[in-house]
Amino acid sequence: MSGLVYIILIWTTLLPHIIIAAPYPHGGRNGQGWQHRGGFGSLAGSHRGGKAAAVGKALYFLTNDAQNAVVALPIAADGGLANGTITSTCGAGSNAIDGSTKAPAAPDALVGQSALAITGQNIFAVNAGSNTITMFSISASDPTLLQIVGQPVAVPGEFPNTVAASAKNNLVCVGSTGAKAGISCSTFSATAGLSPMDSLRVFDLGQTTPPVGPTNTVSQTFFSEDESLLFTTVKGDPTVNNTGFLSVFPITKSSSCNPSSLSTAETRSSPPGTAVLFGSAIIPNSSSIFVTDASFGAAILSLDSANNQASLVSKQAIADQKATCWATISAATGSAFVTDVAVNHVVEMSLKNASIISIVDLSANGDPGLIDLKAAGNFVYALSPGNGTTQAAITVLDVSGGRGSAKMVQHFGLSGVGAGKNAQGMAVLV
Repeated sequence: MSGLVYIILIWTTLLPHIIIAAPYPHGGRNGQGWQHRGGFGSLAGSHRGGKAAAVGKALYFLTNDAQNAVVALPIAADGGLANGTITSTCGAGSNAIDGSTKAPAAPDALVGQSALAITGQNIFAVNAGSNTITMFSISASDPTLLQIVGQPVAVPGEFPNTVAASAKNNLVCVGSTGAKAGISCSTFSATAGLSPMDSLRVFDLGQTTPPVGPTNTVSQTFFSEDESLLFTTVKGDPTVNNTGFLSVFPITKSSSCNPSSLSTAETRSSPPGTAVLFGSAIIPNSSSIFVTDASFGAAILSLDSANNQASLVSKQAIADQKATCWATISAATGSAFVTDVAVNHVVEMSLKNASIISIVDLSANGDPGLIDLKAAGNFVYALSPGNGTTQAAITVLDVSGGRGSAKMVQHFGLSGVGAGKNAQGMAVLV
């Protein structure tokens, strides 16, 4: 499947400006974990001197290395990124196996979206190599200061690669995509941490641990806007006529005797015209889902509330795409933004029919492509893990001008915080 073959581009450095802070120890709960500060980047054409922009407080992603860690970067008033912290998850990252090369996959080591999830002042991170999930508290005074709550909890599946958190249901659900693939959930407490995970709701993918991908793997798990349903996108493999699907599990509401839980009753649908469903975002105030499909571009699905079946509303091919996989929706523009691991551009798309609004060509910054991204306030943040030769970086786009206005205002290098080609996931505290 040529559309999913990852290509490598030559990276060149443009006007680097390095600011590296010395490491410092920062113990986690009961002395667990480690944390240090560092980072470097450059800001150009920002809001400095102009009108104040709506911004997030901090950005987070995983190093996903053998000693896994969460990198936290503060977001400045002008939307730019600055020096941050690195906090151990007390777990291990891992890499899927690239089906085309049979080597460890990088970039896109976890073949999914949402390796991190935030709810309230807590962040949850998957540890694909140790089959655990870690819960952190976020300091109210400094959002880059994280502390493990309780202990990392074992996941009944293998190679957990995506996580979703619901404040309404006090529930965290994890998608696993190894030899034991499926969904499992846990309740959580701000003081005690995670409870033991419940039983695995199995996806029979016939995978290995680590999985061979990116096709035929779990992509992303995420809650509906009202947090009454849990969605999971699962990639198919068109080369062997294996179609992907959207999984839907309802939430069983809490009672006086029992906390909320995820039902075991599942609905699956494979909307005609889709094949490799990947990253998704709920379209606000609707029953629709914006979803990427790595085989062609992106689509809009509509969910029938009577039976939880999804149908295709519209789809849009992206010319010259290689693997369009990650998606976010910006409230500032009322549109979606998608990225491609092998093409260094960000594509803005309509929430009505998935048509292309604009394409931001970022080839001048030298990144080989982009993976996880997140919209926050008037900005969109997109992660490029590099490829082992080029450094990892985050591109910051200013979208304050509305639809079609996206422009790069910062290219923030990540080697100063120890992140490289395994990096994955993105979450923003707002």
